Amino acid sequence: MSKKKRIAELLKKYKHAWVFSYILLYVPWFLYLESQVTENYYVIHSWIDEKIPFVEYFIVPYLLWFVFIAVVFLYFFFTDVDGFYKLAKLSFIGMTIFLIISTLVPNGLELRPHFFARDNVFVDMVRMLYQADTPTNVFPSLHVFNSLAACIAIYNSETLQKHRVISGASYVLAGLIILATMFLKQHSIYDVIAAFVLAYALYQIVYVTEHKKVPKLERQKKSTVFSK
Repeated sequence: MSKKKRIAELLKKYKHAWVFSYILLYVPWFLYLESQVTENYYVIHSWIDEKIPFVEYFIVPYLLWFVFIAVVFLYFFFTDVDGFYKLAKLSFIGMTIFLIISTLVPNGLELRPHFFARDNVFVDMVRMLYQADTPTNVFPSLHVFNSLAACIAIYNSETLQKHRVISGASYVLAGLIILATMFLKQHSIYDVIAAFVLAYALYQIVYVTEHKKVPKLERQKKSTVFSK
């Protein structure tokens, strides 16, 4: 097989890669918000946030979020095109809603500690996180939302449900990531709740509605066959 033909087959096989072009919309928009929303923003705060202690060790699952989301996306990209499209649809609609909310209602937090009670490598990692990530544009939490989106995709995958250890470990990691957003003072509990509400609403649209359509389509196919 010639190199040109091999490339053509790969392009045909992975033509769904076009979905990743969403990054061309998301990244510039998000960076614009990060540069513009620096003051006069709505401060998100709950008395519950004050009861949640700062725990630097949660930096580990918080950073593992990047690996978790990438692995889940790549798994579906290479093994389940339909599942990939649903995951991307759920994730990217939610991320776009996040961008719209942050544009219309600039928001941020005032939860980060001014000093740290301990000094260790985990605290150093948190300091680096704080320097790289502004405490603005937080509602709803994308760390939480995308973790839930990944779990929804895993839960709806017949293949992954056969591997209980993998799916179970994914749910545990997602749970730790969600907790990390609050224990690292990166998000208010309101951001977390909003992410759950958004994920649930989009799950109904992307997955539940689709599941209801499948039996209907099957009935239509059967009636067509019998009518012949």
